[in-house]
Amino acid sequence: MAKKLAVIGAGLMGSGIAQVSAQAGWEVVLRDVTDEALSRGTDGIKASFAKFVGKGKLDAEAADAALARITTTTDLEAAADADVVVEAVFEKIDVKREIFSTLDRVVKEGAILASNTSAIPITKIAAATSRPERVVGTHFFSPVPMMGLCELVRGHKTSDETLAVAREFAESTGKTCIVVNRDVAGFVTTRLISALVVEAAKLHESGVASAEDIDIACKLGFGHAMGPLATADLTGVDILLHAAENIYTESQDEKFAPPEQMRRMVDAGDLGRKSGQGFYRY
Repeated sequence: MAKKLAVIGAGLMGSGIAQVSAQAGWEVVLRDVTDEALSRGTDGIKASFAKFVGKGKLDAEAADAALARITTTTDLEAAADADVVVEAVFEKIDVKREIFSTLDRVVKEGAILASNTSAIPITKIAAATSRPERVVGTHFFSPVPMMGLCELVRGHKTSDETLAVAREFAESTGKTCIVVNRDVAGFVTTRLISALVVEAAKLHESGVASAEDIDIACKLGFGHAMGPLATADLTGVDILLHAAENIYTESQDEKFAPPEQMRRMVDAGDLGRKSGQGFYRY
């Protein structure tokens, strides 16, 4: 089993992936462009471990050992000896392609290049490399230490061996995997939540029902743990707007076309919990 992991991007997702991987025994190098970003990421990991220790779900020695397996860097060349590389940067195709093009030159021949993208086709990212058969999607969910799912995505040229290594990696961190066999924008999970959030936002925008009642309908009628509009606020209205727009651009399917209300909310900075106002006030 490969045991050296490079995580590109120390934000909420990248630091979470680094955390669960280090806890599972992987030697992790966490890379971001600034020392400040790396400090925020490692502070978040330490705080998360402290919570698990405080609740008795992890002993302090295991937490310390996991932390010791994480090193940080601003140098992309540090991924050179990694067996698996997971990219977890902002959801912009140009940014991801530039990183993968560089990683293609840097990493060793047998390495797996994975993206944590939630909506961008893996094939488009893989095309920036000379090894598209070694590129795969590993879509973790936030917060990574708490969420049990990893969505594995085959690009048009992803090999069976690459998919198997990606599954082995994700399962080693305690995740249950689903496989997306055809590289459609948004994969399975982002397509489902985007369609639900977009329709819920349209119902809200047109005055059919309040945000609270739409969410109650999904919770009590369908058994959802959280309603779609509360989910949008938790994830970030801007994040879900961007995901729906990506899927709509690729598919031209009207059900993914976000309503104007969502665009105006983002224009106004009403992004959900992180801004204090979204479909709900916090």
